[in-house]
Amino acid sequence: MTTDTRPITLLIADDHPLILAGLAALIRTEPGLELAGEASDAIAAVDHYLRLRPDVMLIDLNMPGGGGLEAIRKIRALVPDARIVILTTYDGDEDVHRGLMAGASAYLLKQAGLDEVVQCVRQVAANRRYLSPGLGEKLAGRVDANRLSRRELEILAHLAAGMSNKMIARTENIGVGTVKYHVNNILSKLDVSCRTEAACVAARRGLVHAF
Repeated sequence: MTTDTRPITLLIADDHPLILAGLAALIRTEPGLELAGEASDAIAAVDHYLRLRPDVMLIDLNMPGGGGLEAIRKIRALVPDARIVILTTYDGDEDVHRGLMAGASAYLLKQAGLDEVVQCVRQVAANRRYLSPGLGEKLAGRVDANRLSRRELEILAHLAAGMSNKMIARTENIGVGTVKYHVNNILSKLDVSCRTEAACVAARRGLVHAF
């Protein structure tokens, strides 16, 4: 019986030069890992992945060129068994949910230590999933029954931007009464008592991020 000793090849995609440099240095010094390539935007991430076919890709969410989520969707549409790790600062339950639904195998926060990054990469390379500690609990606490509708998310984004009901009504071309109705539903579903609290919850959970 033979043992596969081939190194795990990685593609890293991040628009921050220091992050790219740090990850590249980590990969080059870690036994069993090999740097296949680097990308600084979502378009390059897709192109490099399809050309290099690494074992694992590490990708940020907030990137130029369409964003990390769109890149993941495009790659998974063409390579269904692609193994992708999201490496980001966003830790909201909606962020995690969207990332996994897009096709990521793992969700890792950038404050993770060296050992955790390596552990995550090895698990994903072995076709297993990984979540940074604490994210699984957040994801489990996500209540599907209370998910906001698309219209409510649109209203919430305006609300989080500090717009009044009248401003939202003009922007969305709907009545002020309709806006009030949606705002009341949003407050109820988020279990908050005011617009400021709703905006804070939206930011914390990643409800108004546009990747």
